[in-house]
Amino acid sequence: MSNIVINTLRSKHPKLTLLQTCSSFSDLKIIHAFLIRTHLISDVFIASRLLSLSKSTQHALKIFSQIQSPNLYIFNLLIRTFSTSPEPNKALNFYTQMLRLHIPPDNITFPFLIKASSEIESLKSGEQVHSHVVRFGFHNDVYVENSLVHMYASFGLIASAGRVFGGMLFRDVVSWTSMVDGYCKCGMVEDAREMFDEMPHRNLVTWSIMINGYVKSKRFEEAVELFEVMRREGVVANETVMVSVISSCANLGALGVGVRVHEYVVRNGMSVNVVLGTALVEMYWRCGEVEKAVRVFEELSEKDSLSWSSVIKGLAVHGHGNKAIHYFSRMVRLGFVPRDVTFTAVLSACSHGGLVEKGLELYEMMKREYGIEPRLEHYGCIVDMLGRAGKLAEAEKFILEMPVKPNGPILGALLGACKIYKNAEVAERVGNMLLEVKPEHSGYYVLLSNIYACAGKWEKIERLRDMMKEKLVKKPPGWSLIEIDGKINKFSMRDDHPEMGKIKRKWEEILRKIRLVGYKGNTEDAFFDVDEEEKESAIHMHSEKLAIAYGMMKTKPGTTIRIVKNLRVCEDCHTVTKHISEVYGREFIVRDRNRFHHFRNGLCSCRDYW
Repeated sequence: MSNIVINTLRSKHPKLTLLQTCSSFSDLKIIHAFLIRTHLISDVFIASRLLSLSKSTQHALKIFSQIQSPNLYIFNLLIRTFSTSPEPNKALNFYTQMLRLHIPPDNITFPFLIKASSEIESLKSGEQVHSHVVRFGFHNDVYVENSLVHMYASFGLIASAGRVFGGMLFRDVVSWTSMVDGYCKCGMVEDAREMFDEMPHRNLVTWSIMINGYVKSKRFEEAVELFEVMRREGVVANETVMVSVISSCANLGALGVGVRVHEYVVRNGMSVNVVLGTALVEMYWRCGEVEKAVRVFEELSEKDSLSWSSVIKGLAVHGHGNKAIHYFSRMVRLGFVPRDVTFTAVLSACSHGGLVEKGLELYEMMKREYGIEPRLEHYGCIVDMLGRAGKLAEAEKFILEMPVKPNGPILGALLGACKIYKNAEVAERVGNMLLEVKPEHSGYYVLLSNIYACAGKWEKIERLRDMMKEKLVKKPPGWSLIEIDGKINKFSMRDDHPEMGKIKRKWEEILRKIRLVGYKGNTEDAFFDVDEEEKESAIHMHSEKLAIAYGMMKTKPGTTIRIVKNLRVCEDCHTVTKHISEVYGREFIVRDRNRFHHFRNGLCSCRDYW
């Protein structure tokens, strides 16, 4: 409608000008009532203006019911509104109603119908909409085609998305991005990267999707490398990209890269909101810098329960039990409501710190004051806490009285305690339960066999070996990561390294020195079906030892060496690292599958219980 007509309407009904400045739903309802009283609601143009301002689906339905002859614009407004509402199926109902009134759709109609089909997760509806796209001649409209590509990709139908994409006469950055987003969501990151590299133009959204795709596929090194490519090409990241990159640094334990990424955030004036801030906190403590994590946390202008939970967890896994409890108390005092993950963190702190009474008190508080039903993680913390304190009978009783079936980690925690306290009787009962729950987990077989070996029960070791062979159980390959000069180096027993000769010679030098202070190889954690000579050879090729030797080669004396492992630290590696820290005056920070170990002056922060 022309401006002349609009101005005429405004001059006749000055209150219509309020539609231009309407700022609240209550104002809108007042104007709506005025239009009903003056019968202006019957004017399609005025009704459409009112409808476009409505933020309530129920209000939109009420307006629609008062329109005598709705047009395409009205139907498109309703289809768009309901496509992103809790009732997206109503968008499809309006389309059906529109066709019954012989009102043909346009290119604006279909993207929202396609969106609605995705929201209700109905592939059948989506395919029907696609057939109508062809029927009404919009199959070459890039806006519509992009929506179809995105829809098929969201359903995991990459071949269907690819057929639409392949038939497009014109592809814009959204077309390419939709395809890359759909390869990534299906875990096809190699294909996504190939398509990403072929894109004629990339925007920040595309970079973000590709980097996040690597993160979701746990390919953290590639995520960091792609961020470096993005930075070199002059594309400035946003907070979303930085959360993915920081998360990758956290998983890799790459402190040097993480620090540079943090500097990038500051240099580009990014807003360190609660999500980005929490990611930074977690990155620092996961890279072994728990003090820096605490400083970053304290500097956050905005905090929530998750950021508090993160700093508490960081303190817990680094062995600072009392500090973790202090932060938990501060959190509650400031009015933040602890979540189940918060209690997992603080109970873990009690477990690692040997704070049994405090842990049981917090466990009861969680149930009584916050109404949080314990989960397996909470039960696991209690079992671990009792086991570490040598209360094996209490831990076993707790497991038997649990209202849910115990999982592998819970039983494994008690089995580990049985090894420390050399209790073969409880170990056998727990071990049998454990091998029923996790028959494929090699670590539990080895742990149980070591307990039997200490008790001289050789026939039971033989039975475990037969069970492993029968169930085809194999130990997963262990690996260790160490960052040197911003480059991540990965070591495993099976992989070769360009400098392996030098690394082995360095290890032999280290070995000679620590033997002078009393080191003797501990082969208990090696496979129990090989002879002692093979065990001795195997333990000295453990990935952590190779990483230590490499770090000693490549860093200056006195430099702290940080290592990340995918498995639990074995007893021999733990003993070796303590000796090396004493002989060479070095600090080693090792992150294994369960916790952090800070080795300094011949001692470990875990107090030899992990």
